[in-house]
Amino acid sequence: MEKLSFVKNGVLRLPPGFRFHPTDEELVVQYLKRKVFSCPLPASIIPEVDVCKSDPWDLPGDSAQERYFFSTREAKYSNGNRSNRATGSGYWKATGIDKQISTSKSNQVVGMKKTLVFYRGKPPHGSRTDWIMHEYRLVDSTQASMENWVLCRIFLKKRVTKNEEEITQSRNCETVPVFYNFMAKERTVLDLIPACSSSGSSGVTEVSDHESDGHEESSTCHSFSSFRRKL
Repeated sequence: MEKLSFVKNGVLRLPPGFRFHPTDEELVVQYLKRKVFSCPLPASIIPEVDVCKSDPWDLPGDSAQERYFFSTREAKYSNGNRSNRATGSGYWKATGIDKQISTSKSNQVVGMKKTLVFYRGKPPHGSRTDWIMHEYRLVDSTQASMENWVLCRIFLKKRVTKNEEEITQSRNCETVPVFYNFMAKERTVLDLIPACSSSGSSGVTEVSDHESDGHEESSTCHSFSSFRRKL
């Protein structure tokens, strides 16, 4: 039986109505770990691409959507472990501290997630862009394979405009009812000012330098649950 593949010419193509929304745990356990140990994957859905051979906007797939790639890390120096993340137009720069990826059942650390931001130009004078990469690696992949495989999630961060922020704040305001004194000879309207909730969320996730934007961790599964039927 021919193996089902959703990747054609390095581009992810799922059937209509399906989306690929894996959790961090699923990416590490179900995809990266299986890739490193040469085990069958849940589906041939993540292509092998050297992410540093191209600028982020030139990588395969729809640049307006999240893209996932298996890649190998190239050492920057022959006598060190530092990765070479320079591309044709710039470079990827790590930001913040690496995040541990643990299993939901046993709380065992199985991988690490590094957040990187793409800069145009040459270091250290490059200009920051809105391109973000999450680089996943196993805790100790050197014992598993000679090739240092990583899994990369690349996306373009969304910026919140001033108009969107004002609209969001107005939606979070609570309307206070107007009271009338019908017992008085003249009806008096109490001039009450609408109160806005200071704790309301904007609905648009802003990403700090230590974490990427627009991503919330969904519930974890341990099998072929990365495919979710669109409701």
